Amino acid sequence: MIIEQLLVSAMDVFCYLVVCQDTKESVLIDPAGDFDHIIQTIRQHNASVKYIINTHGHFDHTSGNSKMTELTGAELLIHEGDLDQLTGITNRLMARFNKGSASPKPMRTLRGGDTIAFGKSQLEVIHTPGHTPGSICLYTPGHIFTGDTLFTEGMGRTDLPGGSYKQIMESIYRILSLPDDTIIWPGHHYGRFPKSTVAEQKRYYM
Repeated sequence: MIIEQLLVSAMDVFCYLVVCQDTKESVLIDPAGDFDHIIQTIRQHNASVKYIINTHGHFDHTSGNSKMTELTGAELLIHEGDLDQLTGITNRLMARFNKGSASPKPMRTLRGGDTIAFGKSQLEVIHTPGHTPGSICLYTPGHIFTGDTLFTEGMGRTDLPGGSYKQIMESIYRILSLPDDTIIWPGHHYGRFPKSTVAEQKRYYM
């Protein structure tokens, strides 16, 4: 599995291109902006994008959905708990601020425990509410994409509609129950480092 971490948009969002090394089939996680950079990276790997996955419904992660589904033909996926957030008026307006556009509706919605298969690779959907009701992490042994649930030095906000400090802490402890060497790939570059590990994050929370 190939993982490309791409820093996109003025809001320091991390977009991820995850490629099955054998088949070149791939997924894009939170392609929020800088579309030329994303497309160039896809072409460098000769990859075909099967799915675009949003870790949650906030505009800073979803404002590139329309452009990237158009450019790649990929299916859009998001947790069912954030469907209203994705298509709401606030997101439609704020997407323009992020130099994007309103998101189309997803092809299908996700639930915790779902598996997203691409090529010979797959990602498990872990429902991690707290930042938003439908926040998810995407896990494959050795790696977890944590969206805005957990950064390298901190966590997502819980003071926005649908947020819950109690829930996000429960979600973080679930992440920290994974093997210590699991690499954490966050949704923003808000810490000193672009990635972390479960073992390192336990120092802050346990």
